[in-house]
Amino acid sequence: MNGFFDIPSDLQHSWAGLIGLHLREALLPVAAGLLLALPLALLCNRFRWLYPPVLGVTTMLYAVPSLAFFVVLIDYTGQTELTVMIPLALYSLVVLVPAIADGVRSVPDETLSAATAMGFGPVRRYLQVQLPIAAPAIIAGLRVATASSISLVSVGALIGNQGALGNLLAAAQKYDRPELAANAVVTTAVLAILCDAALVALRRALTPWMPRSGRERTAAPREELLTKGAAR
Repeated sequence: MNGFFDIPSDLQHSWAGLIGLHLREALLPVAAGLLLALPLALLCNRFRWLYPPVLGVTTMLYAVPSLAFFVVLIDYTGQTELTVMIPLALYSLVVLVPAIADGVRSVPDETLSAATAMGFGPVRRYLQVQLPIAAPAIIAGLRVATASSISLVSVGALIGNQGALGNLLAAAQKYDRPELAANAVVTTAVLAILCDAALVALRRALTPWMPRSGRERTAAPREELLTKGAAR
């Protein structure tokens, strides 16, 4: 086990340090993608004609291989974390924009009418009514985007990025130490599982009215569930 955690000194980080940097390079792009996806989804729902081209552009960006994306950016951002994080943020849009847009569209018209009657403007209604009800769909999109981002960060090792667990794969080949490759694969998988579990816990905390099941489903409005419960 000592060899499993014995990180070569030329990586300039301990095992725990590589984990921290890997998470930063994986999760910050997902957060940035979420901030971009929220207004994009709002525009796509308000102007329905905008949804197909937005989805087409995000799909085209997702189709670009990550390594090619890194090589294009390296002339502008160098061998830095930004070179890795910018493509990952753009990749997350292909999952997050449809998840948010579809989740918001699932909100019943009666709920929107009630919010409007209470004086909620479009932005307030979007933030305080539609997004909370669409939370299960949004969290489901975040789960996919997060797992994808955690796995793709490792590709950054091919351009000399020193912050990711993928560097252990290169070190395993360089020093003929297969245990380092096993470390990278196992640690990356565990990080993805732990982040996914955290998002499931977040979904349950945000939607206490939903059944405690492992399947992500679009939540019905709380008022509808209370009405059904009272009718029984």
